[in-house]
Order: sequence, then structure tokens, then C-alpha cells
Amino acid sequence: MSLKLGDVAPDFEANTTEGPIKFHDWIGDSWAVLFSHPKDFTPVCTTELGYMAKIQPDFASRNVKIIGLSVDPMDKHEEWVSDIEETQGTRPNYPIISDADFKVSKLYGMLSADVSGDPGDRTPADNQTVRNVFVIGPDKKVKLILIYPMTTGRNFDEVLRVIDSLQLTAQHKVATPAQWQQGDDVIIAGSVSNDQAKEIYPDGWEEPRPYIRIVPQPDKDKVVS
Repeated sequence: MSLKLGDVAPDFEANTTEGPIKFHDWIGDSWAVLFSHPKDFTPVCTTELGYMAKIQPDFASRNVKIIGLSVDPMDKHEEWVSDIEETQGTRPNYPIISDADFKVSKLYGMLSADVSGDPGDRTPADNQTVRNVFVIGPDKKVKLILIYPMTTGRNFDEVLRVIDSLQLTAQHKVATPAQWQQGDDVIIAGSVSNDQAKEIYPDGWEEPRPYIRIVPQPDKDKVVS
């Protein structure tokens, strides 16, 4: 299965470090970030899980839940969580899925359907494609997919930036330009005619080209229809 943006994120039941979950029920009315790891006790992943624990409040303030995944059994996860706390200074404060049967990795297209056997017999390189970040909306649809190599740690500040953009553009008919940060100017969406734009933005907009209409960032919490 190959997931695409806009697809419904596959639902599943799994055991996690915080108990069993049914994924869609766990998401509820929130946004979610699912980030995956090829194996426990891998150095880059250890730093990532620790960093995510440190910035978890930044996700929570945006109504975003975090959940990790690694292709190892639960007893290994419990040992790894202690290692993460000791080496990174923060204990993961979010669930980590035990995907020892490869079910979730296959559902999300990170491992091929024919993968089987004991996860302990597989090396991190065998699972190197399990290095994804999925951002999922309250509608349970996939909004972002990022895939990283094992040798490059993920930039979760960038994930927060994208979530800010996703949440803003879900509420307003705008798009965010390159390098956009919270509070920067935005672009009126191409689907909005000039007549419609005049109603929404009576003070007008900058227009370096007819297809580039720049306005101040609207208030995310004030939806304009």
C-alpha cells in the first residue's frame, strides 16, 4: 500500500508503552504526528525521541498528539525508554507503538507485504524505510509525509512549522510562501477570485503578479467563509 496526501490514515490496534490503542479513537478530535523508527537502541532515533519529549508541550498547544513507532517488542521499548531518559535528559511522554509483527509498518507502506519473521533477526538496515513522519488531521486524513534516511536526524521544528501552516490554511483560503513562519504574510489561494478576495480583504493586497496576491496573515481562530 502506498499512502498519498489526502488518503485516510489506516486505522489499527496496537500495544504501546502507554497501553493498547485503537489509532483513530486515540486521535479523536486532535491532530496527530506518527513518527517511525527501524529498531530500538539506534543512536539517531534515540536523539529524536528525546527531543520530541522536550517539545511535546509545543505540539500539545496546537492540539497535536505525538506517537512513536519502532519495529521491536515491548520489553525492548521499556529498556529503550530508560536509555532515552538517561542519555537525552527527557523521558518520552507520549506512547511508542510496538510493531514487532510489522503490521503498522506494512499498513503505512514502510515495509513490503512479504516481510515476516522475528524482528530480533532484522538489523536497522533491514528496516531502514521505517523512517517516516506522518501528520494526520482530525478528519483522519494524511496531511504530510516526510521520509528520512537513517543517518539524518529529523527536524521536528520544521514539522511544527508545517502544522502551523496546515492549521492556518485549513481555516482560511490562503497558502503560505517559502520559508514562512508564524505571523508572516501569506498568499491568497488561487481558488479565490478577485471579487471574493475584495470581500475578505477590503484593504486590498500586494500584487507583484496577478497570480501572487499577498496579505497579512489572518487570525487562525477567526474563520472567514
